[in-house]
Amino acid sequence: MVVSFVVILLGLLAGLIVFWRVPLARRVPGLPDHDSLELARHVTVIIPAYNEAGRLPVLLASLKVQDIQPHELFVVDDGSTDATRSIAQQAGFRVLDADATLSDWVGKSRACWSGARAATGDWLLFLDADTRLSESDSLRRILATYHNLGGRGGLSLQPWHTLEHAYENLSVVFNIIVMAGIGVFTLWGTRLRGAGLFGPCLLCNRADYFQVGGHRAIRDQVMDDLALGQSLQKAGLPAHSLGGRGVLTFRMYPEGLRSLWEGWSKNMSTGAAATHPLVFTLIILWICAGFSSLTAVIKAFGGPPLVLAAAGIACLLYMLLFIRMARLCGRFWRWPLLFYPVFLTFFTLVFLWSVLLTRVLHVVTWKGRRIKV
Repeated sequence: MVVSFVVILLGLLAGLIVFWRVPLARRVPGLPDHDSLELARHVTVIIPAYNEAGRLPVLLASLKVQDIQPHELFVVDDGSTDATRSIAQQAGFRVLDADATLSDWVGKSRACWSGARAATGDWLLFLDADTRLSESDSLRRILATYHNLGGRGGLSLQPWHTLEHAYENLSVVFNIIVMAGIGVFTLWGTRLRGAGLFGPCLLCNRADYFQVGGHRAIRDQVMDDLALGQSLQKAGLPAHSLGGRGVLTFRMYPEGLRSLWEGWSKNMSTGAAATHPLVFTLIILWICAGFSSLTAVIKAFGGPPLVLAAAGIACLLYMLLFIRMARLCGRFWRWPLLFYPVFLTFFTLVFLWSVLLTRVLHVVTWKGRRIKV
């Protein structure tokens, strides 16, 4: 029992340390309209899309109501077989075709690169098709934040996770790991080198993007967001990451449980390899503490009341920390979070499957495509 309590204590501390604070893209009070318009003239919005007919309308509708409009916007169709192209065109947006000659590229890099080459804006804003700008000033806030950070390198926002169905709560640990694993929300903040950038919303200086080779240089990477951020860092350029609450939302894998399993298993192992060793160790401690808190309660039954009380308190503290971390990532339902061991177990199973796919079989499947990794 002593070992269990030590693991729980260390895990609680680890959870607090890796998820200490999540900075957001704040509103810029008093930003003159002409300054906002000037920022908008800088940016090209690029939306890579492959069979996104079910998701794309929400994003496009949110872009239409922004109080400033980008210099240009492309939906880059990456060979969709559904109504993606017609939906974008009917909404009044320009559709480009991803370069079909780049057939050996992995993931969405081909579509992003095709859009970047066609862009004329000084800044490139890549938005995943499942995202949604949650406020009418979201684009203004993203651009103003990047401008205030110097307008160089990259800025990424991890969207605030929303959900409609109970099974979508199974994404909770993955969201926590993604945000914690980036490494900049720890107690040390930006003093600790980040693992890269978030992919759903990524803003780059165009010159810096092409200086490091853009998505062409990372065309064989499943986690193109982490790889692009690392490319910028290696070139001595900044890579900033923020939380997207109040600015950007997304629903992950609304198609069903199979899609959720497939989506997370294609990249979790790769993401873990990019995580800072210290952050990775702290995350492992936090996960182990979750399992230890449950086993401590089970072992304490039939033992001294004081030990049972201590185990119960440890379990409660972990539960409260788990809920806090989940609520920093999204609007997850509170009552299912009480059963945190279920979510930790599901994460562990998917992670082990991801290791098998990416480290042994070297192939993952996403939306019917087999991708070599």
